[in-house]
Amino acid sequence: MVEQKGKYRPCVGIMLFNKQGYIFVGKRFDSDSYWQMPQGGVDDGEELEQAALRELLEEVGTNKVETVAKNKDWIYYNLPEEIIPTCWNGQYSGQKQRWFLMKFDGENKDININYTDHPEFKEWRWQNVDNLVTSAIPFKQKVYKMVIEEFSSKIKASVNLQ
Repeated sequence: MVEQKGKYRPCVGIMLFNKQGYIFVGKRFDSDSYWQMPQGGVDDGEELEQAALRELLEEVGTNKVETVAKNKDWIYYNLPEEIIPTCWNGQYSGQKQRWFLMKFDGENKDININYTDHPEFKEWRWQNVDNLVTSAIPFKQKVYKMVIEEFSSKIKASVNLQ
């Protein structure tokens, strides 16, 4: 957890894994270098798992998932100072996130990153968990390390059961 020095936007993140144990990542339109797992804000009055399923449908275009786990505590991260004025109208210094581990029960054809009129991702792929941190934007890398630490054994157990 990072030092909390401002107002944090409530958010959910989804570590979506397939039958082979690979993780879904998308390349955002505003980046040619970094890949990220689906995530997004929680609407007022929205339950966290409901928000995660909504974000997954909006960003990945599928709801063919099973929720396996939710991380125990909020994970906080700060935006770089130079980004704060341009993100969320400068209203937040970062995000507090609850992460969900979800197993994808569909086929690749069930993924549609162009599901909404304003897609988040321009490309997507299944990625080995070992490469998640290095392919993420630097200010999210600690978050990804924490999520991997909490969920990787559950992914392995689920893949080994098949």
